[in-house]
Order: sequence, then C-alpha cells, then structure tokens
Amino acid sequence: MNKIIVIGNGDVGSSYTFALMAQGVGNNVGIIDLDTEKVAGDVKDLTNGLAYVGPKSIYSAEYSDCSDADLVVITAGAAQIENETRLDLVKRNARIMKSIIQSVMAYDFSGIFLIASNPVDVLTHYVKNLTGFPANRVIGSGTSLDSARLRNAIGERFQIDPRDVNVYILGEHGDTQFPVWSHGNIGGLKITEWLDRHPDFSASNLVELSDKIKNEAYEIIRHKGSTHYGIAISLARITKAILQDENSVLPVSVHLEGQYETQDVCISSNAVLNREGIREIIEVPLSEDEREKMFFSIQTLKAMQESVLESDC
Repeated sequence: MNKIIVIGNGDVGSSYTFALMAQGVGNNVGIIDLDTEKVAGDVKDLTNGLAYVGPKSIYSAEYSDCSDADLVVITAGAAQIENETRLDLVKRNARIMKSIIQSVMAYDFSGIFLIASNPVDVLTHYVKNLTGFPANRVIGSGTSLDSARLRNAIGERFQIDPRDVNVYILGEHGDTQFPVWSHGNIGGLKITEWLDRHPDFSASNLVELSDKIKNEAYEIIRHKGSTHYGIAISLARITKAILQDENSVLPVSVHLEGQYETQDVCISSNAVLNREGIREIIEVPLSEDEREKMFFSIQTLKAMQESVLESDC
C-alpha cells in the first residue's frame, strides 16, 4: 500500500508532503498536526493537483491510522532560531518526541520510523530507546541534506552535474559534521586527481567550501526564518529508497553497533536503504584526520543523548 503518516505539518512537514506528491512517492499519505485547520487546508490544496500526478490518497490522519502504516515520518518539533545550534534544541524537542512516540505505539505500529526533527541524531537514538525497535527500523535524515548541499556547491564551482559529484558528509547533522574527502570523487576522479587538473582550486579552498556549507542552514534561517525545501526533498529521496526497495546508498543517521569502534549512538554514516529500512551500514575507512573528527562527533552526540536519557524529558 505504501502508506505514509507524516507527523508535523509545519514548514518541513508540508514541504515534504508536497515533495512526495510531486515525485509520485507513496499512494496513501496521512497528515497529523495539532493545527487541524491547516492540515485540512493543505489536504484540499494538494488534492487539487492530483489530476496531474496520478491517483493518491491524501488526508487528515489520526494516530490510529499509524497501525498499518509502512512509514511514520516525524518532522514535528520546536523550530531552530537564529544563532541557536541544533543541539540546543535537544531537551524541548525530546519532550515533544516522547509524547508523539507514545501516541504512535499505542496503536501497535510495526513499520519504519524516519526522524527529521532536530537534533536529529540524538532524537533518532531516543526514538530507538523509547520503542525498542531494531536498529534497521529507526532512521534519521542525518547528513543527507548536508551531503547534497556540498555536492551542489562543488558542482556549481566546477560546472559539473552534482549527481556526478560523490562526496559524503558524515558525523553529526550539525556543528561537528565533516566531509570524507579521502573517498570523494568527481566524475570518477579522486578529489586529489581533480585538484591536480584544476590548479586554480586548492585543497584549502575545498575546506573553505565545506565550512560554508556547514553554516548554510544558519544563513537560510537568517534570510527566511527556517529551512524546509532542501530537507523535504532529502526526506522524499529517503522515502523513495525505502518504499521502492531500491538498495540505494544514502548518508543517514543510523544506530552504530560496532561500526567506527562505537556502540549505542546514532550518527550519520553511509547506509544501504530498502524496504526493510537499513539493510547495511557501510563503514567507510577513514583517514587519520577523519577518524579523529568522527570520534569527536560521536563523543559530542553521546554527551547530549545521555543528558536526554538521564532527564527522561
């Protein structure tokens, strides 16, 4: 049936629902939000375009609709404000998340959770703990958007289709994220080989570019108050990989069980996604510098997730 329940109909949730419709992903989409009037309006607005995209059921949902859903996507939470890091959000959004998860699980949901609420890595770990679900069925959007931003920026700089730029950002979806240059390539050339052929652009320029990307969310928030289109498209891509059983590789927040010499933390790594959720975590062999950055990112997230679990929100 490819049934999706979206919890949270703010900027991200409504943009995600639109992306699902525009891309023809899922044929049964229910929306849950405290603002039922806005949900009703969005449902009518979206269904007006069905003649151009094909049959799809879009409706105002209740938590009971989660009982037979394939995927529950949670975008609800307090919005990030200017000059606030994603990790500053943790306590207040964890309280919201706990209430949502209790409501979903009351109806014996047995599908896959996809978490987009920030800080996404900490909240993904929290959802796994609250539900007791196996690791493959609790996924965070992670650095999927960050990686897309970097690929697009590199593509713009060199006038290359970003789909042909293969560089991943791993670690926290936030301030301690890092690009994996050691395994990046552009059009099949290693990053070092590409730079050798383009001497006007150095490795330090790449670092400057990645630093700019890391702070891009703050710039967008300064301009318009929130970020939502990019993450909505990223969520739709993850959703498509799951529901269409693609076995696609995407950088998402996963629960580590020995990878990167770490247990019991959610952090972004490349992973194979299919109908079962996470089929396989791809542990990328990192350079010494990248290993140090991954370790720092892991320790940062562990400290935050432990504070959430200790307080129990």
